[in-house]
Amino acid sequence: MMSVSLQDFQRKELIKKLIESGIKEKKVLDAINTVKRELFVSPEFKRFAYENNALPISNSQTISQPYTVAFMTEILKVNPGDKILEIGTGSGYQAAILCELGADVYSVERIEQLYKESGIILKKAGYGVKLKCSDGTKGWKEHAPYDGIIVTAGSPSLPETLVNQLALGGRLVIPVGDKHIQEIWCVTKEKDKKGKDTFTTDKYQYFKFVPLIGDEGWKNA
Repeated sequence: MMSVSLQDFQRKELIKKLIESGIKEKKVLDAINTVKRELFVSPEFKRFAYENNALPISNSQTISQPYTVAFMTEILKVNPGDKILEIGTGSGYQAAILCELGADVYSVERIEQLYKESGIILKKAGYGVKLKCSDGTKGWKEHAPYDGIIVTAGSPSLPETLVNQLALGGRLVIPVGDKHIQEIWCVTKEKDKKGKDTFTTDKYQYFKFVPLIGDEGWKNA
């Protein structure tokens, strides 16, 4: 009889909670059930890795609540082979989830320490994420356009540069609001009957993220 580790059990319990919370996409749930979240949290918080809560990481940042990761990933609608840009690498957990979905992942982190730490963790875990230390509000122009862009920090408005780096049919998922609470926006790039680019925005429930710092975000924390 195959033994089940405590982390395996806790992961399965987390999946049950996510389903109860309304997450329906099987491939997203499978990705969360596969990625070992304990690898992406600080040692003192490993015992809390599979609680459905955000946890602190270095530099006053956080690893997002699993429900938040699942919700944003679900509306991003990732397909295998999609080129996805993540703004705010943080712990590397969201990037790992995207990799499990078969995406070609590019991730930008403005804080050098997090950029270095997440790079080491992702490499050890076997995820081939392309990383850059820079102002995430400017995206990563050299590899644009992207089939999807996901922003893991709250912005005061929609960064125009990120919108411009979307491919046709691409989706930008981003929290927009003040520094206390944000809505999740999903912006989809399409073309109208005249061949002109158009953008459709769907808005979802409220969340709380760390601020998106940069030229097209908040100027300071």
